Amino acid sequence: MAGHSKWANIQHRKGRQDKARSKLFSKLAKDIAIASKIGGPDPDMNPRLRLAINNAKGQSMPKDNIQRAVDKGVGGEGGDYEEIRYEGFGPGGIGFIVEASSDNKNRAAMEVRTAFSKNGGALGETGSVAFMFDVVGKIEYPLEVTDEDGMMEAGIESGADDVETDPPNEDKYSEYEPVHTIWTARDDLGAVSAELEKKFGEAKSINLVWKPQNEIDLPDKASQVMNLMDALEDCDDVQNVFHNFEMTDAALATLEDE
Repeated sequence: MAGHSKWANIQHRKGRQDKARSKLFSKLAKDIAIASKIGGPDPDMNPRLRLAINNAKGQSMPKDNIQRAVDKGVGGEGGDYEEIRYEGFGPGGIGFIVEASSDNKNRAAMEVRTAFSKNGGALGETGSVAFMFDVVGKIEYPLEVTDEDGMMEAGIESGADDVETDPPNEDKYSEYEPVHTIWTARDDLGAVSAELEKKFGEAKSINLVWKPQNEIDLPDKASQVMNLMDALEDCDDVQNVFHNFEMTDAALATLEDE
Protein backbone atom coordinates (compact mmCIF):
# COMPACT_ATOMS: atom_id res chain seq x y z
CA MET A 1 0.00 0.00 0.00
CA ALA A 2 3.02 2.32 -0.08
CA GLY A 3 2.03 3.54 -3.53
CA HIS A 4 -1.46 4.42 -2.30
CA SER A 5 -0.04 6.51 0.56
CA LYS A 6 2.46 8.34 -1.66
CA TRP A 7 -0.23 9.03 -4.27
CA ALA A 8 -2.41 10.62 -1.59
CA ASN A 9 0.55 12.71 -0.42
CA ILE A 10 1.13 13.98 -3.96
CA GLN A 11 -2.54 14.94 -4.22
CA HIS A 12 -2.33 16.99 -1.04
CA ARG A 13 0.97 18.67 -1.89
CA LYS A 14 -0.56 19.84 -5.15
CA GLY A 15 -3.47 21.28 -3.20
CA ARG A 16 -6.18 19.17 -4.81
CA GLN A 17 -8.04 18.50 -1.56
CA ASP A 18 -7.66 22.01 -0.16
CA LYS A 19 -8.85 23.56 -3.40
CA ALA A 20 -11.83 21.23 -3.56
CA ARG A 21 -12.90 21.48 0.10
CA SER A 22 -16.01 23.56 -0.46
CA LYS A 23 -16.90 21.53 -3.55
CA LEU A 24 -16.53 18.33 -1.53
CA PHE A 25 -18.92 19.62 1.13
CA SER A 26 -21.38 20.60 -1.59
CA LYS A 27 -21.29 17.10 -3.07
CA LEU A 28 -21.67 15.48 0.35
CA ALA A 29 -24.62 17.74 1.14
CA LYS A 30 -26.29 16.84 -2.15
CA ASP A 31 -25.87 13.13 -1.41
CA ILE A 32 -27.41 13.60 2.04
CA ALA A 33 -30.33 15.62 0.67
CA ILE A 34 -31.08 13.06 -2.03
CA ALA A 35 -30.91 10.20 0.47
CA SER A 36 -33.22 11.91 2.97
CA LYS A 37 -35.70 12.83 0.24
CA ILE A 38 -35.86 9.25 -1.01
CA GLY A 39 -35.80 7.31 2.26
CA GLY A 40 -36.69 9.75 5.03
CA PRO A 41 -34.67 11.66 7.66
CA ASP A 42 -34.00 8.82 10.12
CA PRO A 43 -30.56 7.30 9.42
CA ASP A 44 -31.46 4.22 11.50
CA MET A 45 -34.26 3.47 9.04
CA ASN A 46 -32.50 4.78 5.93
CA PRO A 47 -29.21 2.93 5.16
CA ARG A 48 -28.34 5.24 2.28
CA LEU A 49 -28.70 8.32 4.50
CA ARG A 50 -26.68 6.68 7.26
CA LEU A 51 -23.88 6.00 4.78
CA ALA A 52 -23.99 9.56 3.44
CA ILE A 53 -23.88 11.06 6.94
CA ASN A 54 -21.00 8.79 7.99
CA ASN A 55 -19.00 9.88 4.96
CA ALA A 56 -19.72 13.54 5.69
CA LYS A 57 -18.55 13.09 9.27
CA GLY A 58 -15.43 11.33 8.03
CA GLN A 59 -14.61 14.47 6.01
CA SER A 60 -15.16 16.69 9.08
CA MET A 61 -18.29 18.27 7.65
CA PRO A 62 -19.92 20.38 10.42
CA LYS A 63 -23.00 18.92 12.11
CA ASP A 64 -25.07 21.99 11.23
CA ASN A 65 -24.28 21.51 7.54
CA ILE A 66 -25.30 17.86 7.74
CA GLN A 67 -28.60 18.68 9.44
CA ARG A 68 -29.39 21.41 6.91
CA ALA A 69 -28.82 18.93 4.09
CA VAL A 70 -31.16 16.41 5.75
CA ASP A 71 -33.81 19.10 6.23
CA LYS A 72 -33.53 20.20 2.61
CA GLY A 73 -34.19 16.67 1.44
CA VAL A 74 -37.15 16.22 3.74
CA GLY A 75 -38.51 19.59 2.58
CA GLY A 76 -38.40 18.45 -1.03
CA GLU A 77 -35.27 20.43 -1.91
CA GLY A 78 -33.25 17.38 -2.83
CA GLY A 79 -34.02 18.15 -6.43
CA ASP A 80 -35.13 15.76 -9.14
CA TYR A 81 -31.68 14.25 -9.42
CA GLU A 82 -30.92 11.31 -11.64
CA GLU A 83 -27.98 9.06 -10.85
CA ILE A 84 -25.83 8.52 -13.92
CA ARG A 85 -22.73 6.44 -14.59
CA TYR A 86 -20.29 7.38 -17.32
CA GLU A 87 -17.47 5.21 -18.62
CA GLY A 88 -14.49 6.33 -20.60
CA PHE A 89 -10.81 5.98 -21.38
CA GLY A 90 -7.97 8.26 -20.38
CA PRO A 91 -4.39 8.62 -21.65
CA GLY A 92 -2.77 5.27 -22.39
CA GLY A 93 -6.08 3.42 -22.30
CA ILE A 94 -6.72 3.96 -18.57
CA GLY A 95 -10.30 3.02 -17.71
CA PHE A 96 -12.48 5.54 -15.87
CA ILE A 97 -15.86 5.17 -14.20
CA VAL A 98 -17.58 8.42 -13.27
CA GLU A 99 -20.61 8.55 -10.97
CA ALA A 100 -22.80 11.64 -11.19
CA SER A 101 -26.05 12.96 -9.73
CA SER A 102 -27.74 15.59 -11.87
CA ASP A 103 -31.04 17.33 -12.49
CA ASN A 104 -29.90 17.98 -16.06
CA LYS A 105 -28.61 14.88 -17.80
CA ASN A 106 -27.56 16.74 -20.96
CA ARG A 107 -25.50 19.27 -19.00
CA ALA A 108 -23.78 16.54 -17.00
CA ALA A 109 -22.95 14.52 -20.12
CA MET A 110 -21.51 17.57 -21.87
CA GLU A 111 -19.29 18.47 -18.89
CA VAL A 112 -17.97 14.93 -18.52
CA ARG A 113 -17.40 14.52 -22.26
CA THR A 114 -15.52 17.83 -22.36
CA ALA A 115 -13.32 16.83 -19.42
CA PHE A 116 -12.33 13.64 -21.24
CA SER A 117 -11.74 15.25 -24.64
CA LYS A 118 -9.63 18.13 -23.27
CA ASN A 119 -7.38 15.82 -21.27
CA GLY A 120 -6.37 13.08 -23.67
CA GLY A 121 -9.37 10.81 -23.16
CA ALA A 122 -12.68 9.84 -24.68
CA LEU A 123 -16.12 9.03 -23.31
CA GLY A 124 -17.11 5.42 -24.01
CA GLU A 125 -20.30 3.41 -24.26
CA THR A 126 -22.03 1.94 -21.21
CA GLY A 127 -20.28 -1.32 -20.37
CA SER A 128 -17.05 -0.47 -22.18
CA VAL A 129 -15.14 -0.09 -18.90
CA ALA A 130 -17.32 -1.50 -16.11
CA PHE A 131 -16.42 -5.12 -16.89
CA MET A 132 -12.84 -4.36 -15.77
CA PHE A 133 -14.01 -3.40 -12.26
CA ASP A 134 -15.84 -5.01 -9.34
CA VAL A 135 -18.27 -3.18 -7.05
CA VAL A 136 -17.05 -3.77 -3.49
CA GLY A 137 -17.35 -2.26 -0.03
CA LYS A 138 -14.56 -0.02 1.25
CA ILE A 139 -14.20 1.07 4.89
CA GLU A 140 -11.45 3.34 6.19
CA TYR A 141 -10.23 3.88 9.76
CA PRO A 142 -7.40 6.12 11.03
CA LEU A 143 -4.24 4.24 12.00
CA GLU A 144 -4.55 5.27 15.65
CA VAL A 145 -7.57 3.04 16.35
CA THR A 146 -5.36 -0.10 16.36
CA ASP A 147 -2.22 -1.55 14.84
CA GLU A 148 -2.02 -3.48 11.57
CA ASP A 149 -2.44 -6.90 13.22
CA GLY A 150 -5.34 -5.67 15.33
CA MET A 151 -7.23 -4.38 12.31
CA MET A 152 -6.49 -7.53 10.32
CA GLU A 153 -7.89 -9.68 13.12
CA ALA A 154 -10.95 -7.46 13.53
CA GLY A 155 -11.58 -7.42 9.80
CA ILE A 156 -11.42 -11.19 9.50
CA GLU A 157 -13.71 -11.66 12.51
CA SER A 158 -16.18 -9.16 11.02
CA GLY A 159 -16.34 -10.97 7.66
CA ALA A 160 -14.15 -8.66 5.56
CA ASP A 161 -12.44 -9.95 2.41
CA ASP A 162 -9.16 -8.12 2.92
CA VAL A 163 -7.45 -5.47 5.06
CA GLU A 164 -4.65 -3.12 3.95
CA THR A 165 -2.75 -0.67 6.13
CA ASP A 166 -0.85 2.41 4.94
CA PRO A 167 2.62 2.99 6.35
CA PRO A 168 2.87 5.95 8.76
CA ASN A 169 3.14 9.28 7.01
CA GLU A 170 6.75 10.51 7.09
CA ASP A 171 6.11 13.61 4.97
CA LYS A 172 5.66 16.47 7.45
CA TYR A 173 4.31 18.73 4.70
CA SER A 174 1.49 16.40 3.73
CA GLU A 175 -1.99 16.63 5.23
CA TYR A 176 -2.82 13.09 4.18
CA GLU A 177 -3.78 10.83 7.07
CA PRO A 178 -2.76 7.17 6.56
CA VAL A 179 -5.59 4.69 7.03
CA HIS A 180 -6.55 1.08 7.49
CA THR A 181 -8.62 0.06 4.45
CA ILE A 182 -11.08 -2.79 4.90
CA TRP A 183 -12.50 -4.41 1.75
CA THR A 184 -15.79 -6.32 1.75
CA ALA A 185 -18.14 -8.01 -0.66
CA ARG A 186 -20.80 -5.60 -1.89
CA ASP A 187 -23.61 -7.20 0.10
CA ASP A 188 -21.50 -7.49 3.27
CA LEU A 189 -20.61 -3.80 3.62
CA GLY A 190 -23.38 -2.99 6.10
CA ALA A 191 -22.77 -5.98 8.35
CA VAL A 192 -18.97 -5.62 8.39
CA SER A 193 -19.08 -1.88 9.05
CA ALA A 194 -21.53 -2.43 11.91
CA GLU A 195 -19.23 -4.98 13.54
CA LEU A 196 -16.18 -2.77 13.18
CA GLU A 197 -18.06 0.19 14.62
CA LYS A 198 -18.68 -1.82 17.79
CA LYS A 199 -14.91 -2.22 18.18
CA PHE A 200 -13.52 1.09 16.89
CA GLY A 201 -16.39 3.59 16.68
CA GLU A 202 -17.44 5.43 13.53
CA ALA A 203 -15.31 4.86 10.44
CA LYS A 204 -13.59 7.66 8.55
CA SER A 205 -15.50 6.61 5.45
CA ILE A 206 -17.79 3.82 4.23
CA ASN A 207 -18.47 3.44 0.53
CA LEU A 208 -19.40 1.16 -2.29
CA VAL A 209 -16.63 1.63 -4.85
CA TRP A 210 -15.53 0.39 -8.25
CA LYS A 211 -12.31 -1.54 -7.63
CA PRO A 212 -10.20 -2.42 -10.69
CA GLN A 213 -9.55 -6.11 -11.30
CA ASN A 214 -6.13 -5.23 -12.73
CA GLU A 215 -4.19 -1.97 -12.70
CA ILE A 216 -2.20 -0.39 -15.52
CA ASP A 217 1.25 1.12 -14.97
CA LEU A 218 1.90 4.13 -17.20
CA PRO A 219 4.58 6.26 -15.52
CA ASP A 220 4.96 8.62 -18.48
CA LYS A 221 1.21 9.34 -18.41
CA ALA A 222 0.83 10.04 -14.67
CA SER A 223 0.50 13.81 -15.02
CA GLN A 224 -2.07 13.50 -17.81
CA VAL A 225 -4.12 11.01 -15.80
CA MET A 226 -4.08 13.32 -12.79
CA ASN A 227 -5.15 16.28 -14.93
CA LEU A 228 -8.09 14.25 -16.22
CA MET A 229 -9.05 13.26 -12.69
CA ASP A 230 -8.95 16.92 -11.63
CA ALA A 231 -11.13 17.95 -14.57
CA LEU A 232 -13.71 15.25 -13.89
CA GLU A 233 -13.87 15.99 -10.16
CA ASP A 234 -14.32 19.69 -10.93
CA CYS A 235 -17.58 18.92 -12.76
CA ASP A 236 -20.44 20.08 -10.52
CA ASP A 237 -22.56 16.97 -11.10
CA VAL A 238 -19.76 14.43 -10.58
CA GLN A 239 -19.81 12.62 -7.23
CA ASN A 240 -17.07 9.97 -7.60
CA VAL A 241 -14.28 9.10 -10.03
CA PHE A 242 -12.64 5.66 -10.24
CA HIS A 243 -9.79 4.47 -12.47
CA ASN A 244 -7.47 1.49 -12.98
CA PHE A 245 -4.17 3.35 -13.03
CA GLU A 246 -1.46 1.92 -10.74
CA MET A 247 0.48 4.66 -8.97
CA THR A 248 3.95 3.09 -8.90
CA ASP A 249 7.12 4.71 -7.57
CA ALA A 250 8.18 5.46 -11.15
CA ALA A 251 4.89 7.22 -11.85
CA LEU A 252 5.09 9.16 -8.61
CA ALA A 253 8.60 10.31 -9.45
CA THR A 254 7.33 12.02 -12.60
CA LEU A 255 4.79 13.96 -10.51
CA GLU A 256 7.27 14.89 -7.80
CA ASP A 257 9.60 16.35 -10.42
CA GLU A 258 6.91 18.75 -11.67
